Amino acid sequence: MKVTLAVVLLSSLVLQGCAFAPGQYMSLDDVTDKDPDGPAVTLVNITPTTLAQQQKSAAAMTKPLPPELLSYKTPEYIVGPGDTLLVTVFEHPELTAPGSQDQLDANTREVLHDGTVFFPYVGRIQAGGKTVSQIREQLRMGLAPQYTEVKVDVKVLRYNSQRVLLSGAFKTPGPQPVTNIPLSLVQAISQAGVDLTDANLAGLTLRRDGKDYVIDVDSLNRKDSQLSKIYLKDGDYLHLNSNSKNKIYVLGEVQRPQVISFSTTSVTLLEALGTSGGLSPDAADGEAVYVIRAQDATHSATVYHLNAKKPTAYALAKGFELAAQDVVFVGPANITRWSRYVSQLLGSNNIIQTGAMFRN
Repeated sequence: MKVTLAVVLLSSLVLQGCAFAPGQYMSLDDVTDKDPDGPAVTLVNITPTTLAQQQKSAAAMTKPLPPELLSYKTPEYIVGPGDTLLVTVFEHPELTAPGSQDQLDANTREVLHDGTVFFPYVGRIQAGGKTVSQIREQLRMGLAPQYTEVKVDVKVLRYNSQRVLLSGAFKTPGPQPVTNIPLSLVQAISQAGVDLTDANLAGLTLRRDGKDYVIDVDSLNRKDSQLSKIYLKDGDYLHLNSNSKNKIYVLGEVQRPQVISFSTTSVTLLEALGTSGGLSPDAADGEAVYVIRAQDATHSATVYHLNAKKPTAYALAKGFELAAQDVVFVGPANITRWSRYVSQLLGSNNIIQTGAMFRN
């Protein structure tokens, strides 16, 4: 009688363990059952068809670079206030002091705030708003009355009048000069350096003439990338967003539940599971891998389900791209839920006490 009662008690606990096990878990029934107090949920199984639809949607959302960015060609450099000009008059050392750095600085002329520059025997000329060749001709004509067949060379020694500004998740944000050598978008990013621990490579904003262009820097790795064809001009502003919102939450029966930050356009389900150490071999239910994606500003969500019981399912996980703020949840196996229930509600001491009670 005592043995029978104990067996009945244990059997009852076993049957109730899965139904009332503490902790979070999901099943297909949980997803498909409508909760009047919860969001409207759409269940989508991850299959080859799902991946094909995802790729098609991503291709439709990928916008080509605006033609006005690709068509811009850097014009000849225009001298402005703050630039330093180096003037050399050949065969006339009284006008050009050759030799040391100090003598070289004596040959330089800084363009003043009003755009003018002074040179001996010529006086003050307007250099701002003109090209180097135009300034050279001005000086030649100004020296002509005193010097016959004078040869003059002019070049910009220091560029200070034209700049682009970089801010955000760069290693060295700040201004970069625009010189007589065209400055491409890729060169500016390379010079500033990208802080990969904080940068969102898909969130670079180029502001030009009051208009914002969002550029995916991560696309530079693609064979059809045209980013290297974009050249910057004076007044351009580049801001690289932080990846603070680019997070994936991996929860449940994985080796290392964690929050994953990513700087690229997206991350795959396989990468998220791999970064988390994969499914727990002792506790996970391979048939219960879910991706929960809430819709912005709505009370609805889409739950993607992957049956990963077979290793071949990871081929699907490799092609499934996650979105920022997705939750990856791996449910526990039934035996795991029952084991936790027994260990928390009974424990070895309770079983011994129960047996002693029946014995008495």
